Amino acid sequence: MRLTAALLAICTAPFVLRAQDVKTINPRVMEVIDAVSEERIGETLNKLESFGTRNIFSSQNDPEHGIGAARKWIYEQLRSYSPRLEVSYDTYRVKKNKGRIIRDVELQNVVAVLPGMVNKEHHIIVSGHYDSAVAVRRPQNAAPTDGATDGAVSPVTFDVESKAPGANDDGSGTAAVLEMARVMSRYEWKNTIVFIAFTAEEEGLVGSTLYARRVHKENQIIDAVLNNDIIGDDVGGSGRKNNTSVAVYSEEPADSLSRELARYVKQVCERYVPSMRVDLVFRQDRLGRGGDHSPFNQEGYAAIRFTTPEENYANQHSVTDTVANMSIPYTARVVRVNAAALASLALAPKKPLVEEQIMRQGKPVMVMMLTRGKTRYDAQLRWKNENPEPDLAGYAIVVRPTTSPFWEQEIFVGNVTEYLMKDVSIDDRIFGVKAIDKNGNASLVSVYVPRPRPPLEIETY
Repeated sequence: MRLTAALLAICTAPFVLRAQDVKTINPRVMEVIDAVSEERIGETLNKLESFGTRNIFSSQNDPEHGIGAARKWIYEQLRSYSPRLEVSYDTYRVKKNKGRIIRDVELQNVVAVLPGMVNKEHHIIVSGHYDSAVAVRRPQNAAPTDGATDGAVSPVTFDVESKAPGANDDGSGTAAVLEMARVMSRYEWKNTIVFIAFTAEEEGLVGSTLYARRVHKENQIIDAVLNNDIIGDDVGGSGRKNNTSVAVYSEEPADSLSRELARYVKQVCERYVPSMRVDLVFRQDRLGRGGDHSPFNQEGYAAIRFTTPEENYANQHSVTDTVANMSIPYTARVVRVNAAALASLALAPKKPLVEEQIMRQGKPVMVMMLTRGKTRYDAQLRWKNENPEPDLAGYAIVVRPTTSPFWEQEIFVGNVTEYLMKDVSIDDRIFGVKAIDKNGNASLVSVYVPRPRPPLEIETY
């Protein structure tokens, strides 16, 4: 497919990149953020609530109520946004089990793909789950056990007959996905964007698990997964109010793909949406609970969860999880944060891949080596990049102490594949490298993580 003049202007505008340009504001990203409509988000939330329930065992055929009607409406909305969106049902037939799948059921994720114009094989996913559930047995004010990932069968059971409005959990995440699809499908992007409304999250992350396993088996390249689940509360069950921050969860260890994505999101989003603070929580999810990002982590992909820092447990998995009991303005603010991250990732060059990531994602693209240099007191970095984009400006080295959670130093080193930092110890610092294009769009950071030594083989007699 040929690039349009508009995309060529974005991708190949000729100018010399300076170090300070890495932190510039991209007008395309700002356009996307500004186009997010609080009114449209509210309309989507009210429509999702109007289906009465979106429980996976509710009606498949009723034109106005149940999960079948909701699924069809989401599909049709996505198709209406742009002819470039490739919309489909991702279908699985799941057998009854000892958990929450109480009978054989057909499950359908709703997927819309916006193909990239440069790196089509590189995918950025944004997701939420459209199914809902009402618990019939849970201690008062106890935290819900949505999407439990520990393999245990939850003591909570769901009422498949009564109303389950699911406005916040997770109509809010679904509304975010639809709104970003509506806005971003107006444009062309360097990388492929995938908008997904998952199903059966409430039954143990079933829809997302099946999808993540399938794309991993197909060797799809997924650079990032931004999952949104419960992003509509700005007043918690304790009465505490917070409408100026969003929590982002990422899995251990400190330099995992997930953690590096979270750092990227914080840096980018607080630059583009300064009225919102991104609070990084260095944990895969809330204690004892799970979300649709977790199956992607398990398959070796970078995935994070956006959620409110102020949950109201009384409304979750309850008939009171309604639009009236959530904040549409706060939801829109979180959607704008997502849009900043998603647009930045969609415009970014391919990330440099370090050795550990190559093992997880297939074909080598870059290998970064870190040594002490000839003097043994310097930091010598070397890397390799196959098939760089034509608009690549160069690379930046990032550095932080081993005790720091965030990068503290950034050096733009130009379009080179090695760099020497004189009199810098490699023992008490973490090093990374990222690619930057001529418009200042930066890739995710690839972190140098030393491989553990293999166990020593000793024969005894």
